[in-house]
Amino acid sequence: MIRARAPELDGRGWIGTGGRALTLADLRGKVVILDFWTLCCVNCLHVIDELRPLEAAYPDELVIVGVHSPKFAYEGEMATVQAAVERYDVRHPVLVDSEHATWRAYGAKAWPTLVVIDPEGFLVAHMAGEGHGPALDAIVRDVVGRAEREGRLRRGLGPWVPPPVAPSDLRFPSKAIWSPTPTDDGGPRLLIADAGHHSLAEMTVDGTLLRRICTGERGLTDGGPGDATMSEPSGLCALPCEIAAEVGYDIVVADTVNHALRGVRLSDGQVATVAGTGHPAGPDDQAPWFEDRGVVGLAANGTRLSSPWDVVWDAGRDAVVVAMAGIHQLWAFDPVSGRIGVLAGTRGEGLADGDAREAWLAQPSGLAVGEDGRVWIADSETSALRALEPDGQVRTYVGQGLFDFGHVDGRGALALLQHPLGVAMTPDGDVAIADTYNGAVRIYRVDRDEVETLAEGLTEPADLLILPEAAGGDGSSVSGGALSGSAAPNYRLLVVESGAHRISEIATPAQALDKGRLATDRPPLEVRAGEVELLVPFSPAPGHRLDDRAGPATRLSVSATPPSLLISGAGEGETLSRTLVLAEGEGVLHVTARAAACDAEAEHPACHLVTQDWGVPLKITPRPAAAQ
Repeated sequence: MIRARAPELDGRGWIGTGGRALTLADLRGKVVILDFWTLCCVNCLHVIDELRPLEAAYPDELVIVGVHSPKFAYEGEMATVQAAVERYDVRHPVLVDSEHATWRAYGAKAWPTLVVIDPEGFLVAHMAGEGHGPALDAIVRDVVGRAEREGRLRRGLGPWVPPPVAPSDLRFPSKAIWSPTPTDDGGPRLLIADAGHHSLAEMTVDGTLLRRICTGERGLTDGGPGDATMSEPSGLCALPCEIAAEVGYDIVVADTVNHALRGVRLSDGQVATVAGTGHPAGPDDQAPWFEDRGVVGLAANGTRLSSPWDVVWDAGRDAVVVAMAGIHQLWAFDPVSGRIGVLAGTRGEGLADGDAREAWLAQPSGLAVGEDGRVWIADSETSALRALEPDGQVRTYVGQGLFDFGHVDGRGALALLQHPLGVAMTPDGDVAIADTYNGAVRIYRVDRDEVETLAEGLTEPADLLILPEAAGGDGSSVSGGALSGSAAPNYRLLVVESGAHRISEIATPAQALDKGRLATDRPPLEVRAGEVELLVPFSPAPGHRLDDRAGPATRLSVSATPPSLLISGAGEGETLSRTLVLAEGEGVLHVTARAAACDAEAEHPACHLVTQDWGVPLKITPRPAAAQ
């Protein structure tokens, strides 16, 4: 058997090593897992959480190295990656691979990708997607055992050096709403999802912290404000008074990393889990379609969710709409019946409009409901502003695809955003957009089908809030200054500046110039038009076997954006290989592979469904005349 040496680690710099640059020679004697990720990718964030138990189980034998290979231009900066490492509590060294040198050396094709290297520096395993925790555990256990028997294992703590963290009232705040409970003097009160502190913060408009709900420790515990725990909460919505009185809580919280919805009673700060199990939805966890008043749907408290990122009350449906970022769908939750179901999206990741049951979304992360019943969506991975229309259609207003982004104002079809995370309805019916990776607030003029820039120079704006004209402006942390100029509305905007750990009011709109179209350094895969063979290699981990007791053990799904790129070969099948016929053009090939595996020898085997999901940009060129 030929063993391949692992390529050297090459990038712009290192985070979490105390300033030291690591080489593979420094890691000899350890089992190494390389985790290729990018901070915008929710599946990558899932893998970071899947790796935590492995880090705890093998503290002396295993070193995990994050290789941050960015998709978006904003993600290539050292400071951006440093903030993400802190935000997501990454406790291992991270190589900033901004030019994709290590990505290309290891043949990565998708985020996330995982590579296992043995203590002698040889490649052991290469896999893409999430859900590989059990397989990785089996591989690491096998490699550790062999290396120990052969005297090649070097025990001891790894090279990670925890970075210093400066104290602050807010830490990576994610979303904010106006609390239904006013301050003692009758003024407005902000309720903020303080993701970095794993809690909710109540504040006055001038930035005074009034109280905190949850302990600040990462966890999933119900109880009072001093006992309950959350994990990176994000979206918030207030229930109508009559609904709140009936169900016994006022606020619904998207508890993102817990894959749960939490109900919070503001009178005493009690927190209860109202949807989700604490475990992410797997590929076989299919929910039914939701209908008004929860006539159709699952019992919410027993249903697995996947990274709910935002929530908003929809009066037309009498339900909470949930941006289920982890599986690229919109769901709806009825607090009264306790039922939950799907509103839009197939779980396919991409930009495809049409009927809600056939449309594709891509990590929806921000929601707002207009007076006409449209549910506006910040569809972050397609850098798009989209909407679920009252007639059940999904429509794109701004955005062009998974790999098209930038900072361009103008007509909706030509304008570009960069990974927006938040939307808000303005009093005049337009849509304000937290254009996160452009550090800007943009506005979509609905009647004119036009995008303008209101402000820029912000640090990861993640949400927006309309400031009542009577509030603020007292010279404290939320400064006065109504928006003015050609875009001057009769309102002011608060911005959740997640990367700056603060809530800001934006001042007069900047005279911003378009920054133009941007692109990731990840090059498209160039192939010739005509027949190509697609093969997805899969081998069960040590001690596991394919499980075909309930049907075929493997399944492969293939599609393309645009669909015209695939002359033939689209659809689902049971084998992990397929002959594709490609047409000339450019687009994205979507490949989803699944394999069921279980313990080979156990009397009561544990079984696991592994999913690998790729969105591969393609450039399909003509075949030479002689080859046609």
